Amino acid sequence: MKFILVASVGLALLVGCSPSTDQAPVSLSHGRDLSAGDLPCYIITTETTTFYLEKQGGGLSSMIDSDGVDWLGFHDEEGSGWKGEYRGFPNSIHRQDGSYFHALNAGTELSSSVVEIETENHVRIIFTSGNGKWKGQWGFYPDRCDFTMTEISPGWKYWILYEGVPGGEMDDTDFWYFSGDSETHAIDETHPGDFPDPEWIAFGDVNSPRMIYLLHHEDNDHPDTYLNRPYMTVLGFGRFDGEKFFDTPQTVSIGFAESTDYQSVKSTIEGLLK
Repeated sequence: MKFILVASVGLALLVGCSPSTDQAPVSLSHGRDLSAGDLPCYIITTETTTFYLEKQGGGLSSMIDSDGVDWLGFHDEEGSGWKGEYRGFPNSIHRQDGSYFHALNAGTELSSSVVEIETENHVRIIFTSGNGKWKGQWGFYPDRCDFTMTEISPGWKYWILYEGVPGGEMDDTDFWYFSGDSETHAIDETHPGDFPDPEWIAFGDVNSPRMIYLLHHEDNDHPDTYLNRPYMTVLGFGRFDGEKFFDTPQTVSIGFAESTDYQSVKSTIEGLLK
């Protein structure tokens, strides 16, 4: 289990501590993700999750559950590859009219951001790529985070990825479910091809009481690929064999389902569509 000390404005926070009972359902603060290489972050806290949205690269660097476990595990050490620098969400724009929307590593180009909405139930943050051609919208709610690519550089395509560590570490205790059947799939079982509508996948660890899920809101015929790499997952909506397929706005939700039962997880995820 991984606990992370994060420097926040005016105080130090031990990630994984339960929010106080008088805290708003969604709260925004500013600080640094020390586990990711001392990166400046927006820190968004809900009852079940603490998100660290890196301010310069525009991607999630850490996603901490209520037990203090990080399911992303990004850090910026150059050359760490699957062990750190490749991880995160949504990792959408890679060497196509720039490299954006990734927690800041050696290959990430800078973006700018603005907080558009900050209420007790909704935080919205907009990122614009340094070349001004891509725009991504982050929406944080009590039960999830939504990422939407709202502007796409003309003539280019992108994908939306979860590259992380289920339960805090990638190992043979991990597994996944998806919308195609009710089977438990071993973490080393891959999946090529389009997920059936509604397009979702969830990753778990037998030692954890919860699963991390990803829901693609727009059904289409583009391929969705799950690969397992040493040390991390590679789940891509709109990805196949290294090729990107999205050229219109798409939304993917990411969050925790507080169960490992297939039907309960399915109900949590598909409930977001209602």
